[in-house]
Amino acid sequence: MAQKRDFYEVLGVARDATKNAISKAYRKLAIKYHPDTNPDDEDAVSKFKQAAEAYEVLSDAEKRQRYDQYGHAGLDGMGGRASSVEDIFEAFGDLFSGGGGILDGIFGGGRRQNRVRRGGDLRCDVTLDLEEAATGCEKTLEVVRNETCDSCEGSGGAPGAEREVCVRCDGRGQVIKSAGILRVQTTCPACQGQGNVISAACEECRGQGVKPQASEITISIPAGVDDGTRVRMTGQGEVSPDGGPNGDCYCFIAVRPHRVFQRHDEHLIVRLPVTYAQSVLGAEVEVPTLTGRDLLTIPAGTPSGETFRLRGHGVPHVHSGRPGDLLVQTYIEVPKKISDEQQQLLRDLAEMEQTEVAPQRKGWLDQLKDLFTTPDSQESTN
Repeated sequence: MAQKRDFYEVLGVARDATKNAISKAYRKLAIKYHPDTNPDDEDAVSKFKQAAEAYEVLSDAEKRQRYDQYGHAGLDGMGGRASSVEDIFEAFGDLFSGGGGILDGIFGGGRRQNRVRRGGDLRCDVTLDLEEAATGCEKTLEVVRNETCDSCEGSGGAPGAEREVCVRCDGRGQVIKSAGILRVQTTCPACQGQGNVISAACEECRGQGVKPQASEITISIPAGVDDGTRVRMTGQGEVSPDGGPNGDCYCFIAVRPHRVFQRHDEHLIVRLPVTYAQSVLGAEVEVPTLTGRDLLTIPAGTPSGETFRLRGHGVPHVHSGRPGDLLVQTYIEVPKKISDEQQQLLRDLAEMEQTEVAPQRKGWLDQLKDLFTTPDSQESTN
């Protein structure tokens, strides 16, 4: 597969070019390589598409930032509308049709009259566990989207109805509005730019040719998605009302918090309790991972808060597939209750270290006995 050209190179602008400079550069290229002035020239069509794709990214602040940071790989999953000449006219209709577009008056927007409309895009949401997000999965979702009307088979007309020339625009698909010396050409609101209308509308879809229906779609979620990731499903949106291409469905991912792991990009973090003895003497302990358990060697003299790295036990990067690491943060767990034997051993250790510790607590009955014993009674017993 041929490597994509740099978008700044395609438009012939510097990397710090302003949005206005980018628009001007694209305008020149669009005029130069427009299909209407280069009939049957595949090279011109290719350059026209390249310029449109570059303009789509560099004129959008969010896409431009991602492109500057990650290149073409950073745009995966963000959509793209310049896959064909007709998609370009759909995406940048304000540039190629009436209403003050930058190419208005040169090409007149005449394409809009015979161009079919693209179906609308959909949004759906799915919530995943961390394990599902890390390994990837398939989900079947129910969505409500416009589907072709079964009654009229998408024509929008009642049985026997025929299409008639639109009287509003006289079949041109566009109307001109005047305000003093200003003349603005816009899509005809009566026929939506088609130039014709149905004599009698279908009762089921009210002349739209489509109607909302519940549908199931299956989405393949790649490994490594994170909270807020958007996955695009091409052609899974609503159908076009006049035979054009389907829209797309954008699935927004949410990832549930995990009870053991915290996630930071492709790395995972887990807090591991160790005993004082393990910390001082060293130990080999089991560590939880997303795929099971692994052994971690803790060297002797490890302080509380030490972090160990288990490489390759994190989450794969959503684009490269390269796995992150598992960061194990140790901390010394202090028990609230210990046996008499453990307490004595610790007191012996404290005495060896010449460390002052709290005195050993007396039992409750001993404390009561001391409370009610008077100094005189203590002397008499002596």
